[in-house]
Amino acid sequence: MVDTLNYLMAHHDNLPATGQAKAIVWEHNTHVGDARATDMARAGMVNVGQLVREQHEDEGVVLVGFGSYRGSVIAGQRWGAPMERMVVPAAVPHSWESLLHQTAEGNQLLFSDELRKHADTLSVRGHRAIGVIYDPRQESRNYVPTILPERYDAFLFIDESTALHPLHVAPDADKPPDLYPWGV
Repeated sequence: MVDTLNYLMAHHDNLPATGQAKAIVWEHNTHVGDARATDMARAGMVNVGQLVREQHEDEGVVLVGFGSYRGSVIAGQRWGAPMERMVVPAAVPHSWESLLHQTAEGNQLLFSDELRKHADTLSVRGHRAIGVIYDPRQESRNYVPTILPERYDAFLFIDESTALHPLHVAPDADKPPDLYPWGV
């Protein structure tokens, strides 16, 4: 993914009509948040957020995370399962989502520079990970130990989220899916 992003940025930097290229990459928190601020680092894992920060921090990279205290989401219960609307239960106690539910005044965009001014925000807390796969029956397993202001530059907190309304598009079975197999 990062190689593809670098290729696209270099390509568009060289086009006379575009000037210096900029990009917005929309990904799940597990991919976009800097892995070094999670338990992923201890496991020797890296992700897009970490790599983009390491390679392009001086170019104004901003990592934005998302979380909600409760709500609903569209996901599958396992790989290959059909998507379904699922209820997201209230966040577990002592998680980032629980803390923000208790302290934030409604929905907020929080900036890490401001969060770092409060010592309690520099501690490790669970941060809910909801992706393509989600199992609310095992809610306690859906949390990633995280130092929030180190993982993201900003964090959008929505107290109660609402699932997207999926567009039902029938794929053409005679053609490979768009961006198959890796977006290159």
